[in-house]
Amino acid sequence: MLGLKLPTDPRWANIAEKNIDEILIDHAYCEQKAASTAISLIVSFPEYTELVTAMTELVQEEMSHFKMVHDLLKEKNIPLGRDRKDDYVARLVTFFPKGGSRQTQLAHRLLYAALIEARSCERFRLLSEELSDEKLRRFYRKLMISEANHYTMFLKFARQYHDVDEVNQKWSDLLDYEAEILESFQSGASVHG
Repeated sequence: MLGLKLPTDPRWANIAEKNIDEILIDHAYCEQKAASTAISLIVSFPEYTELVTAMTELVQEEMSHFKMVHDLLKEKNIPLGRDRKDDYVARLVTFFPKGGSRQTQLAHRLLYAALIEARSCERFRLLSEELSDEKLRRFYRKLMISEANHYTMFLKFARQYHDVDEVNQKWSDLLDYEAEILESFQSGASVHG
């Protein structure tokens, strides 16, 4: 369903479970960044009313997810700590050239967001199936569904606001590039790494 070219190595879930504190901290910051991305799209593209409406709702949802993760951290007596650089996202967002029309820039940002959500969905599915902690399994199952909805929403908007054939080609190329990024990573204790 997600169209990812390289599935996550199932062993990642074992590494994640052994480093669940780090996963939860990283996850909290991922939710903050997702909210920030939605706000940035509102600020950058206010003329797209349907997008602004959807992003306004997304900001609220992502911050509610942040609160849920933060509450888990507090329950486990784990301080949030400082944000860490997300090498996966940093590399991903270098794929498309800078510049171009506003419409092209919007399409690129929506495609990046769609792919990040798709990979998060896939990783959350693994956590929902493999973690030994039943509460965390249920938690990640619920969030997996949200991430799938976000992925399809971003892809829908990219196709709505830009030439569909061009978006489909860019999406395919971006998926190939993302697979290369993932292949170069060693399984780490982060949501995307």
